[in-house]
Amino acid sequence: MLNITLPDGSVRQFVDGATGYDVAAGISEGLARNALGVRVNGEVRDLHRPIDQDAQVAILTWNDPEGKASFWHSSAHLMAEALEALYPGVKLGIGPSIENGFYYDIDLGEGRSISTDDLPEVEKKMLELAKKKSQFERKEVSKADAIAYFTEKQDPYKLDLLERLEDGSITFYTQGDFTDLCRGPHIPDTSPIKAVKLLNVAGAYWRGDEKNKQLTRIYGITFPKAKELTEYLERLEEAKRRDHRKLGKELELFAFSEKVGAGLPLWLPKGTALRERLEQFLRRAQIKAGYQPVVTPHIGSKELYVTSGHYEKYGADSFQPIKTPNPGEEFFLKPMNCPHHCEIYKTKPRSYRDLPVRFAEFGTVYRYEQSGELHGLTRVRGFTQDDAHIFCRPDQVKEEFLKVIDIVLYVLKALDFPDFTAQISLRDPENKAKYIGSDENWEKAERAIIEAAAEKGLTTVTELGEAAFYGPKLDFMVRDAIGRKWQLGTIQVDYNLPERFELEYVASDNSRQRPVMLHRAPFGSLERFVAVLIEHCGGNFPLWLSPEQFAVLPISEKYQEYAQQVYDQLVQSELRGTVDHRDEKIGRKIRDAEVSKVPYMLIVGEKEQAEGIVSVRRHGQGDVGAMPIAEFISSFQQQVNDMMDGKPATTIH
Repeated sequence: MLNITLPDGSVRQFVDGATGYDVAAGISEGLARNALGVRVNGEVRDLHRPIDQDAQVAILTWNDPEGKASFWHSSAHLMAEALEALYPGVKLGIGPSIENGFYYDIDLGEGRSISTDDLPEVEKKMLELAKKKSQFERKEVSKADAIAYFTEKQDPYKLDLLERLEDGSITFYTQGDFTDLCRGPHIPDTSPIKAVKLLNVAGAYWRGDEKNKQLTRIYGITFPKAKELTEYLERLEEAKRRDHRKLGKELELFAFSEKVGAGLPLWLPKGTALRERLEQFLRRAQIKAGYQPVVTPHIGSKELYVTSGHYEKYGADSFQPIKTPNPGEEFFLKPMNCPHHCEIYKTKPRSYRDLPVRFAEFGTVYRYEQSGELHGLTRVRGFTQDDAHIFCRPDQVKEEFLKVIDIVLYVLKALDFPDFTAQISLRDPENKAKYIGSDENWEKAERAIIEAAAEKGLTTVTELGEAAFYGPKLDFMVRDAIGRKWQLGTIQVDYNLPERFELEYVASDNSRQRPVMLHRAPFGSLERFVAVLIEHCGGNFPLWLSPEQFAVLPISEKYQEYAQQVYDQLVQSELRGTVDHRDEKIGRKIRDAEVSKVPYMLIVGEKEQAEGIVSVRRHGQGDVGAMPIAEFISSFQQQVNDMMDGKPATTIH
């Protein structure tokens, strides 16, 4: 008998060779009906694959990320089957699942192509095949037999993949009339695939190498219910409306110029105001938390980055060295701020009493991303990190971690990101050679992160093998208003750079010890954070952050002077806005302010001037009434204070 330990810790017995389906059926009929796969001792497998030893087992459904991955991987095979039926002779590359859906790289051959206009026919064929309820059958195959199969099929890309595989590790999966080289796992059969949408056609070089042939990549997504597909497509349309590249242009926040260079954003006045508000917001929090501001150059000697290891990591694929008139002298555009901060730490002797030392910098760094990887503000070649490095004693790591978590939570609360998970990234215990540092230091650092996250009551997930090579880390995975996940704030523990730079402090026993270094960036980078923020709030920024918080709209030229008086009072109270002096009808002025997402519109005319009041409109809500200017200012400031304290949003009324 097999002893099967379930996720709730209970143990059940099953006969030798029982499958994941048998385990699911032993729990409930409903679970067996919805099961897509099984996790056995951490390995995701096919539901009907026998279990040959005592194991920890979890049944996977559509609600599990691994269940979705198997569903979408199986859908990629279903699409490949449909393509072979519709385009005889098509050659297949790879077809993995991705975060949302799947893709398959294909070669239709000379003279043939496929466009988005052809995708509905492929979708129809996929649904037709799915209804056949074809089982996904796994078969272990020798390398010789696999080569023979794809040689006869004349499929060069599969033969290329086989060259890198070891005999004894090769498996085929077959459903219906289609067989593919695949490790799996897959769902039991095609019947759960009820809704299909093929989203896009793009080009992709084989194996990602531009020296290889360019294949056609077809992206798609599938669901077990048509309703879920409809909801997903609605979210896609909403994402298009919120695209930060579109809104950034409409709201005049940033721009790109071919003459300046790809991936190098230009911040326009309104965008600069927003960016500076974010910096001021975090600077104030950092000063209160004991950080010392520093400034470092945009370039550094090559030797600095050789010492830090960044030259080895970024040198080949980054901006090339800057040569000076002095032979042999080379500089690099700064890829990271941390080496510079290490050198600041070394400017004077440090005692154990001096620690922790916290240096903070909004430092611009440069990395040469490939042109195909650039995407608005989320992937650029020059970006500013809200970087800080804490140098502390080993016994201070946990306390410092707790304090950094407080800052990250403060940022997320003030900017209305309530839905997030903290990912604890630890080293792979089966492959310690990938990492530097002693087991003792790793165990202390990992324990400090786990305990700090628990003390703060964070919702966490733990990922083995996701640590940086120099230490474990905590990443904040945030969901935006339409459910997309972004990695924003990060905190990392580093034993590597203090060793490389020979950093020291004098301990209480007068011995010389290495400090531990914490890296932290609550925003990550200002560019990427602003992009995520724009899409999260759809350009309707929190009131305290909005570049323009109000617009005074005089009904006609007769009230320009009063409009200016209103404006002056608001500005004296540190509100930000404009007066619309244009000779336009008030309806046009209101529409334009709405399009520009100005939070408050203050309309002034004969009555307002006579009574010393303003008529207030709220963006997206309409008229909220008339009131004295002082009352508006007081209500406005209270609303901003509530937002900064993370209290529920209110409006002026």
